[in-house]
Amino acid sequence: MTQKVTPREFIMNILNGLAIGTVIVLIPSALLSELSKALLPTFPFLVNVLNAVNLSNSMMGVVVGTLIGINFRFSPIQSAAVGLATMFASGAVHFTPDGMLLDGTGDIINMGLTAAMACGMLLLLGNRLKAYTILVIPALSLIIPGTIGRLILPYILKITEWIGQGVAQLLDLQPIVMSILLAVIFSVLIVSPITTVGIALAISLSGIGSGAANIGICATGFGFAIMGWHVNTKGTSFAHFIGSPKMSMANALKKPLILLPIICTAACCGVLAALWDIQGSPMSAGFGFSGLIGPINYMNLAESGWTFSTLLKSIIAFAAAPIGFSFLFKYLFTKVKPILKEEDYYLNI
Repeated sequence: MTQKVTPREFIMNILNGLAIGTVIVLIPSALLSELSKALLPTFPFLVNVLNAVNLSNSMMGVVVGTLIGINFRFSPIQSAAVGLATMFASGAVHFTPDGMLLDGTGDIINMGLTAAMACGMLLLLGNRLKAYTILVIPALSLIIPGTIGRLILPYILKITEWIGQGVAQLLDLQPIVMSILLAVIFSVLIVSPITTVGIALAISLSGIGSGAANIGICATGFGFAIMGWHVNTKGTSFAHFIGSPKMSMANALKKPLILLPIICTAACCGVLAALWDIQGSPMSAGFGFSGLIGPINYMNLAESGWTFSTLLKSIIAFAAAPIGFSFLFKYLFTKVKPILKEEDYYLNI
């Protein structure tokens, strides 16, 4: 019997799998990466922790694909097959004459497309294969949707490149205007299938532009946590800024209006990046508060170095301001002008 799935259910299953899978693989790195690097000279055995979190990042494809399969209520064999196909097409796996290499997380858009093709194929097949499922499904998923996903990967990567080129045009604007726009753009991109890290690296986003992008992502992470504080579990709320706001991607695409207080917070915080010369690097621009990568890079790059003044600015810019403005706009849009309610930010995890 073929499983019946509406177009809306199909899309939401894909987006929810992408969102939750992304957070699962990034949380270990966010919690342990920077701390392990700082302690590595004293505790050399922590290199194993760094290797573990790097592996976690590169396994995003298989985790995302498997979770998407679970969302469709596929069997364990079918869900694992979707995970294999998604991993193969993710872009994190590189094949060389000397063997196979894992590098980075891969492209989230291509993961979603490949998983969608694999799930579509499995829905069409239904239970027709019966006892042959374990023999046929894994191979078929790798050969058809996996190979197609691998072939279209170079073209999908162009999407990130084009967006990056558009964002790069903002760098020539007046600093305050540039900071506001970059903070807002990255605050929205972080809850989309677009990889903010990829865009930042593609255009070598550094200096104030990187700092503004970081603060914009902080605004999204803290904003979603605060807006949904009373309807989500505390762990889910914390994961928005400790890990990634991408876990609310499906909610944001389903009801874009929930981004309004986030955008307002990002715009206000973006001004601080320009006024306080909040710096960043291409590698830090897409992370925000996750793993303290944004704040630590700012203090490393600050002209005055690790001083009390720099630390205070970092706390205000990357945490206090996003939190304060999030509460302000939450009150404005849920009480003064009630166009939103906390239930809009509920995540069923």
